[in-house]
Amino acid sequence: MSDTSARPATAAGSRRLGDLTVNRIGFGAMRLTGGTPFAADSRPSDRDTAVAVLRRAVDLGVNHIDTAAFYFSATRSANELINRALAPYADDLVITTKVWPARDPSGVWWWAKPEQLRGQVEENLRQLGRDHLDVVNLRLPRRRADGSLAEHFGALADLRRAGLIRHLGVSNVTSAQLAEARSIAPVVCVQNAYGVGAPDESRDLLRECGEQDIAFVPFFAIAGERAEMGAGGSDDEAVLAVAKAHGASPAQIRLAWTLGQGPHVLAIPGTGDPHHLDENVAAGAIRLSDEEMASLDAVGGSAG
Repeated sequence: MSDTSARPATAAGSRRLGDLTVNRIGFGAMRLTGGTPFAADSRPSDRDTAVAVLRRAVDLGVNHIDTAAFYFSATRSANELINRALAPYADDLVITTKVWPARDPSGVWWWAKPEQLRGQVEENLRQLGRDHLDVVNLRLPRRRADGSLAEHFGALADLRRAGLIRHLGVSNVTSAQLAEARSIAPVVCVQNAYGVGAPDESRDLLRECGEQDIAFVPFFAIAGERAEMGAGGSDDEAVLAVAKAHGASPAQIRLAWTLGQGPHVLAIPGTGDPHHLDENVAAGAIRLSDEEMASLDAVGGSAG
């Protein structure tokens, strides 16, 4: 059996995050705890199932896991589930987290001041059981679409120099904010909402990242930008037609299209369901024709 057959997450190839190499199909830990941290009706997940999903992901060849300390429900923490399932960690496993937003124990959201980012980084370290974080993304609030990130990103750059963080990324940013971050410290990835039907400005930023050799890591690639509220929706006819032609699910086609945007594009689909995990990882082997890519490029609006 080939390595791709045994470890299908390798089928889409790999990409570097600084000096770290990850397979382009990764795993997002947000849904491991039950629902999403943005939805008021989230319910705790089954702990054993969540642990099994994480171990299965690694068995399938996933070596890039995206998480955050604010991914928790009443009795579950994504970081602690990752620690329980995967520690001691494999040498090639890259764990990416994000800071600036946070939730107190009751679930109320708050946003850190620059001097509070060290505490958020240390919280991730404790929960994950690590002495440094591989990649930390500065996740900007939507209200800061035109604002500066210099103070916060500068604080993370200091923590990188102190050895608590290996590499830095940014999330939910504009082209101007990316340029500002790069003037302060190296940026290895941009993590923004992106999927079929993405607006032109999002596509422009994806291309810009490719030109600058920065990994682009879409979130909500399957369900669209409103997925953080638990929203659902129907699939466009173009997506359904391509899915039928490949004998695949619409979600798999959306992931395949996302990966088709360029070799610098990664995917971090998340799920707490073992069957959905297998489907998501298998999407990395789907190759869409130029005509199929074009038909999906023409889809307007975000799914979800």
